[in-house]
Amino acid sequence: MRQKSHPLKPDAMANMDMGDKGQMDMDMPMPGEETNNTAIDTKLGFLLKPTNEYVLSKIPTTSIQNKTQDIAINAFGRVAYDTRQVGSISARITGRIVKLYVRYRFQKVNKGQKIMDIYSPEIVTDEQNLLYLLKSDPENAPFITAAKEKLLLLGMREEQLAQVIRTQKADFTISVYSPYSGHIHEASSQGTVEMPSAQPGEMKNIALITEELPLKEGMYVQQGQPVFSVFDPGKAWVILNFFADKQAIIKKGSPVRIVPETAPGKSFQATIDYIEPFYRKDSKTVTARVYFDNTKLKIPVGSQVSAVITSKNPNTNWLPSDALLSLGMDKVVFVKYLTGFKAHRVITGLTNDKSIQILSGLSVKDTVAANAQYLMDSESFIKVNE
Repeated sequence: MRQKSHPLKPDAMANMDMGDKGQMDMDMPMPGEETNNTAIDTKLGFLLKPTNEYVLSKIPTTSIQNKTQDIAINAFGRVAYDTRQVGSISARITGRIVKLYVRYRFQKVNKGQKIMDIYSPEIVTDEQNLLYLLKSDPENAPFITAAKEKLLLLGMREEQLAQVIRTQKADFTISVYSPYSGHIHEASSQGTVEMPSAQPGEMKNIALITEELPLKEGMYVQQGQPVFSVFDPGKAWVILNFFADKQAIIKKGSPVRIVPETAPGKSFQATIDYIEPFYRKDSKTVTARVYFDNTKLKIPVGSQVSAVITSKNPNTNWLPSDALLSLGMDKVVFVKYLTGFKAHRVITGLTNDKSIQILSGLSVKDTVAANAQYLMDSESFIKVNE
């Protein structure tokens, strides 16, 4: 509570009776008489201070505590494919697509599944050379072996090569098989994956997801051209976003609990595997990755998740958050001086569980008001002690 001293007005003096005046005369020292009542002088000095510098009050006080505290940081993110597990299917030979066995994006394929048949004059020529060697010079083992190896390097499988040798007839097509299991995506000529994207919180265009692949039968492919990319949904990662002020305490290996939005009952414990050393475009948050095995969980890729990252902060000074008052860019506490409080600026850090970290401005010997808001009224504090 603020208190101000006001001199007695003449009207008030006039209304006093003779007894009151006599009592005042007895209390007032005579001219030249000395007094040792320093407590009254001290309190009077406090009362005469401006209210924007000093506050008289009797409220509970507290002080900072130096302790180690477990900090829980809430973060949000989404599930994405683990790009380390992306496989690329390329054409080993130049030719024309005769038969295509995949038709749309995100189609499930298995390892060893046939993807397409390619007609290539080059493969026909190499098959005929092998058949000629087997017929005219069957004893020339080095040349026959080299001819077989060339066909295998061009993508022909062992069983197909054995059939050509057995039937003595060249096969005009060569089949391309998937060496991976996962979801199929088309790949551009530069080898980059073209995936329909959406900003977090936006619905993806279903037409883009289910539309046909741009690769069609009758099209030509070049040797070494990436044709498809295969993403394994069983290997995924969670991309978490948190503000930069938490980066100092979130480290690689920090434990985190992931709660999927689509299946809260499938929450799991993991660790921070990687923190990206840059800010993404149009983002003010830092991104961390959490790798996990999605084989059994089967959490849909692209779904939202919430997470709680825990970190043990070393010994530092903590103060109850109620003891601090925010004045825009400044953070203020009320330090106790004798019978009153003065506003004092402090530098703060993390906030956790109704406590706030004090970086500078206070010592363990200082006592502050437990409820800073209680001392704040309609007037603004003009002067703040550093």
